[in-house]
Amino acid sequence: MQFHLQTKDSSYVMQVLRGYLLHLYWGKKIGTYRGSSPVVLAPRSFAPYADPAQPGFTLSTLPLEYPAYGNGDYRHPAYQVQLKDGSTVTDLRYAGHNIYHGKKKLAGLPATYVENNQEAQSLDILLQDRISGLSVVLTYSVFRDFDAITRSVRFENDGAASFRLQRALSASLDFRDDGLDSLTFYGSHNNERNINRHPLSEEMLVIDSARGASSPQHDPFFALLRQNTDEDHGEAFGCSLVYSGNFAIQIEVDQYRTVRASIGINPFDFSWRMKSGESFQAPEVVLVYSDHGLGGLSLTYHRLYRSRLARGKYRDRLRPILINNWEATYFKLNEKKLLAIAKEAQKAGIELFVLDDGWFGHRDNDRSSLGDWIVNRQKLPHGLGWLSTRIHEMGLKFGLWFEPEMVSPDSNLYRAHSDWCLHVPGRPTSLSRFQLVLDLSRADVRDYLVQSVSAVLTDTDINYVKWDMNRHMTEIGSALLPDECQRETAHRYMLGLYEILEKLTAQFPDILFESCSSGGGRFDPGMLYYMPQTWASDNTDAVSRLKIQYGTSIVYPPAAIGAHVSTVPNHQVGRITSLTTRGHVAMSGNFGYELDPTRLNKGDKKMIERQVSFYKEIRPLIQFGDFYRISSPFEGQDASWCFVAPDQSEAAGFFFRILADSSPLLRTLKFKGLDPDTLYENVATGEVFGGDELMNAGVNVPDEKGDFKSYVWRFRRK
Repeated sequence: MQFHLQTKDSSYVMQVLRGYLLHLYWGKKIGTYRGSSPVVLAPRSFAPYADPAQPGFTLSTLPLEYPAYGNGDYRHPAYQVQLKDGSTVTDLRYAGHNIYHGKKKLAGLPATYVENNQEAQSLDILLQDRISGLSVVLTYSVFRDFDAITRSVRFENDGAASFRLQRALSASLDFRDDGLDSLTFYGSHNNERNINRHPLSEEMLVIDSARGASSPQHDPFFALLRQNTDEDHGEAFGCSLVYSGNFAIQIEVDQYRTVRASIGINPFDFSWRMKSGESFQAPEVVLVYSDHGLGGLSLTYHRLYRSRLARGKYRDRLRPILINNWEATYFKLNEKKLLAIAKEAQKAGIELFVLDDGWFGHRDNDRSSLGDWIVNRQKLPHGLGWLSTRIHEMGLKFGLWFEPEMVSPDSNLYRAHSDWCLHVPGRPTSLSRFQLVLDLSRADVRDYLVQSVSAVLTDTDINYVKWDMNRHMTEIGSALLPDECQRETAHRYMLGLYEILEKLTAQFPDILFESCSSGGGRFDPGMLYYMPQTWASDNTDAVSRLKIQYGTSIVYPPAAIGAHVSTVPNHQVGRITSLTTRGHVAMSGNFGYELDPTRLNKGDKKMIERQVSFYKEIRPLIQFGDFYRISSPFEGQDASWCFVAPDQSEAAGFFFRILADSSPLLRTLKFKGLDPDTLYENVATGEVFGGDELMNAGVNVPDEKGDFKSYVWRFRRK
C-alpha cells in the first residue's frame, strides 16, 4: 500500500511494507510515483532482522515514518512508552487509514487551519501495538493553496493497563543520504535568531529548549538544505513546530550516511501518564519543501502563517503605527508625561499610544506588584479609564502592557496564594528579575488570570495588549499534580496558557494582542495563533535589528515582526545611527516608536511626520506583500530586501550599508518578485523601467560616505 501526498509543487510518499510504515520520498512534485527507487533490503552487520525469513529486512536501516526503539532500530526514536511492567519495547504496525476533506482542530493546541473543507485534504494513518494496546494516529494535511504539509500525532491507550509516554515527538524524517546542510537559529536576549548553517556530519545534532519557553537561545524550526542551495536556488526542506514550550530538534547521521531528523516536545524531563481510554495530542509540525532556495521556503511560510495560522480581526487588517512609553519613561511615569508624549505622537500622525510596565500596584521598579492588576493611583490618580478617554479624545487608540504569567513575591497575590507559583516543596524558589512563574497547570490560577485581566479590559477602552513574559521556568513542579505526574507540569503549563489566550482573545475580539518575552524570547508559531504579531527583540538598535529581523524572516512574515524606532545613543548597545536609518529598519516590520518625542528638536519631529506618512503609504505592501531577502547582514557589511505586492503592482526596496569602506564597491540593488513584462515607475523620480531590468540590472546604490546609511526605492506599475 502506498500513500502519495501532493501539494502544488511537492510530493510526499509513504509505503506500508510488512506492516511497517516507510518513508519513500519528499521533494519536487512527481505526477505518479511508480517506485523507480524502491527501499533496498540490504543485509548489514549486527543488524537484527525484523522478519527472520527475509534477511535484510532490518529496522536499523529502513526509512521509517514514525520509528520506535528496542526492536532493531538503533537510531533515535520518535516516541517511547514505558509499560506497566517497566519495559519500553513497542512495535507499531499499520492498522488502517482514513482520507477526508478539511483539517481537524487539535485538542487544546494551536495549529494551522482552513476556513472551508475544500482548502485541504487530510489523511489519518492508524498504527497499533497489539500487545500493549497503544494506538497512534498520524495525521497529515495537505493545503490546496500552499506548498505545505502538516503533521501531528495522537496517542491513545486502548489497553486495560496504564502506561507512561516518555517521548512523543511530532515528526520524524528519514533521508537516504547526508548531502545536506542544517540551518537553525541561535541567540540570546537582545541577540535573537542568528542563522547557523553547517554541513551535516557523522554525529547527533541537538537543538532544544528546556527553559519552559521556545526561548531566544533557539527556535522550534530547522531546515535541511542541499549543499548548493542558496537564497534563490536549490532544494530546502523546512520543519516548523507550532508550540511555545520545551522542544527538541535532533538530526542524526548514521554509519551508512543516512539522515534522521525529528522535532517535537523535548523528551528531557517529560513524561505523561495515560490511563486506559485516555489520549495525548502532540503539537503540529508544518513541513515546507522548496526547490527555489531558502527564499522560496520563506515565501510559503509567510503566506501560510499570515493567513492560516494567525487569526482574528487583525489578521487581514492594517496594524496601527504605535508609540510605546517604555524607553521614554521606564517606571517613572505620570499622567502629565504620558499625555505630553501622546500629544506629540498625535501631531506626527501616530495612531496608537501604548502604556508599558509600571502602571499597576506599587510598581516603581521590577521588584514588586506583578499579579496585582490594579491601577497605581499615585502615578495615575484619575485611573486608567480617564487616561484612556484623554488618549482617545486626541484621536489615538490606547494600548496596555501586562505580564500575567508572573508574580512578584512582593505582591498581594503572592501573600495570599504563595503556592500558586511553580515550586517544589522543601526547595527554595529561584528568582529571576525578582519574579516567579505562576502555575498555569492549575485551574484556579487560570481562572484568576482570566478574571483579573478581563476586569481591566472591560473597565477601560483598550485597543491593544502587549502580553509579556520575562523569565523562564525553574523548580518546575505543581502543588496540585500527584507525585507521578510532576514531569507533566511544563506541558500542562503550555496547555493552560493556550486555554487562557483562547478565552481572552475570544472575549475581546476587537483588541490587537502582541506577544512579547523580553523581546523575542517566545517568538514561535504557537503564539502567533493567538497574537498576530510579536515584539522581535528588546534590542532596538537599528544595526542589531538588521540581523534580528533578517533571521526572523526565514520563517515568520514581516507582518508578525514588531519593530520600533528608539532614541540615540541606543539604550542597549550605545550606538548612534541616523533617524533615517532607524526608520527604514523599523518600517520593514510592524512600525512604531519607543522614545520621548517631547525631547526631540523640530527637525527630528518633522522627520518622524514624514516617516509616518510614508509608512502609511507602503503599509499594505509591508504587512501583506511578499518579502524577498536580497543581501545578508550575516555575510557582509550591507543588508537589503524588498517587498512586492501580491499582484506585482508595487514594490519597495531597502538597502542598508553597515560600515563604510575606504575602497567602496559600486553596489546595485536587484529587485526580486516583479513581473518581468511590466513597466514600473519610480515614485520619487518618475523614471520608468521594466521589471526585468529592475531584477537583472538593478538600481545603483548611492556612493555616499559614512557608516549606517540606508536607502529606499519605491516603484509602481506604470
